Parts: sequence; C-alpha cells; structure tokens
Amino acid sequence: MARRAPSGKSPATRGTVTLLMAAAIIGTLFVPAYARSVPRFGGFPFFYWYQFIWVPLTAVICWVCYLLLRTKPAKPAKTAKPAKTAKAAKPSRGARK
Repeated sequence: MARRAPSGKSPATRGTVTLLMAAAIIGTLFVPAYARSVPRFGGFPFFYWYQFIWVPLTAVICWVCYLLLRTKPAKPAKTAKPAKTAKAAKPSRGARK
C-alpha cells in the first residue's frame, strides 16, 4: 500500500481547518436554519441577507485555512562560495610600449 507523505501539520491544526470548512458548508446548506423572511434588513428578507453574509465570510474562512495549512518553501542548500581571486590589473590607456 502506498504511503502518504508527511504534511508536517499537527492533528489539532487539521482538525481546526476541518471544523472551519464544515461550518462554512453546513451554515449554507442547512436551509431550515434560515428559511424565513423575518427579520428584514434593508428591505431584504432574512433568507437573502443570511446568504449574502456567508459569501465574504466563507472567503475569509478559506483564507484562514490556507494560512494554517501552507508550508514554507524549502530553503536552498548552501553551497560553498568560490574564493575571490585577485584580478589582473588592467593597463591604462595612456601607457603604450
């Protein structure tokens, strides 16, 4: 059986991300929670403005999850720097033989 590459993230971080994403999904898909017309806000029934609120909220949740799960790029391996060599002196233009 194939093994998965270790992600380096703790189970607590993965659990937090799972809960955040589940809240975003359940908050919009559980229709009985918001299938009503009152209270009204700006002339819109609750059903509409509840969904409008979830659009930017879900974007923020996704951004937070990305920040929690991203990995830093590997630092390039340090290589030995070549020793500086003395450059030959350039003859001046005015000096001709």
